[in-house]
Amino acid sequence: MLASRLLSILMLLQARGRASARELAAEFEVSVRTIHRDIDQLSAAGIPVYADRGRSGGFKLLDGYRTKLTGLTPAEAEALFLTGLPGPAAQLGLAAPLSGARMKLKAALPANIHQNAERIASRFHLDPVGWFRGTDPLPALQTIAQATWSERYLDLRYRNSGQTYGRKLGPLGIVLKGGVWYLVAQSGNSIRTYRVDQIVDASVSDEPFVRPASFDLAVHWEKSSRAYEAGIDRIPAEVRLSPRGMARLNLLSSDVAAAALSTARAPDRDGWRRCTLPLESGELGILDLMRLGDDVEVVGPSDLRRKLAARFTAMARRHGESRANRKSRT
Repeated sequence: MLASRLLSILMLLQARGRASARELAAEFEVSVRTIHRDIDQLSAAGIPVYADRGRSGGFKLLDGYRTKLTGLTPAEAEALFLTGLPGPAAQLGLAAPLSGARMKLKAALPANIHQNAERIASRFHLDPVGWFRGTDPLPALQTIAQATWSERYLDLRYRNSGQTYGRKLGPLGIVLKGGVWYLVAQSGNSIRTYRVDQIVDASVSDEPFVRPASFDLAVHWEKSSRAYEAGIDRIPAEVRLSPRGMARLNLLSSDVAAAALSTARAPDRDGWRRCTLPLESGELGILDLMRLGDDVEVVGPSDLRRKLAARFTAMARRHGESRANRKSRT
């Protein structure tokens, strides 16, 4: 703890140029007397730190003194400044450590790299949450992270299909995908994925969890994601799309839009084009088609055409009813 604080004081003085004992005490949540002892230890270790007296005084490093991060290229430094996602870091309880790490890195960089790294940080902002989606409160996330860091079993309750189940899991890793947090964990002899927002509550067990030495989170996630996408039951829907419908394909998933564009035939005299949409079977496929409104016509399969027609007929009937008729039914 002491060594970490001494290094942090050194980096802070290098980044800010000057700081009073009171400011340093508040920053590191220690007493002013402790800060004075820390400064004495830095001086005894040969660090050229000295005190300026007066109202605007404070501790500072000898002009020209800097610690260096050797072997770090400009491109590597710039990349490091892009790794900080403040929203997800805060959800994991790592906002303060991330801020401290960035400060130390910035302080230790040579001047020529420092300016470019700051420019990157001020011009790029990474926001992993989709539009019209807030950052949902996830009370179990920090507990899950703690169990993952400390390699301890998790005792939790998981909600699925309206029911809640108890689980004892060995946490292997946490993944942020499209603004949604997932826990990858070992359950018995199998590895499963759980949405964190479906975890009702969680606690860290005292029992150690031995993480398999061969497990690679990134490799596992890539393989399981591809397997999940390949396992989705899809229906090749033959449709006709108006020019506006073709332009609105971005409302659907990227793979559906890409398939539509790659199979689109030449437009007819009204500009409508026939193409194939690989839709999910069941309700999700119907909902995708409804997003295109009256700019889509289903040619086949006939069952899908009937279901979509029935859905729109029911909607038209409901919206065509008078308010009096609706009240009489209730």
